[in-house]
Amino acid sequence: MNQQYYDAVVAMEKAGANPEFVQGWQNGYLFNPMREEQRLNEAYEAGYEAGKSRDTNAYKEWLE
Repeated sequence: MNQQYYDAVVAMEKAGANPEFVQGWQNGYLFNPMREEQRLNEAYEAGYEAGKSRDTNAYKEWLE
């Protein structure tokens, strides 16, 4: 992985971001396919979209 990916994931985890958001962000960042429909939720979908757009600050709305 590149340094931006690593730094972003570490920051999200240290800040206590919603784990579903983090998983979505990781999959979106890597352009992986989205989860199957029955496993989707709001946090995952928000993370996926943020990851696709390389947004490293969107997690702040998903702190627990």
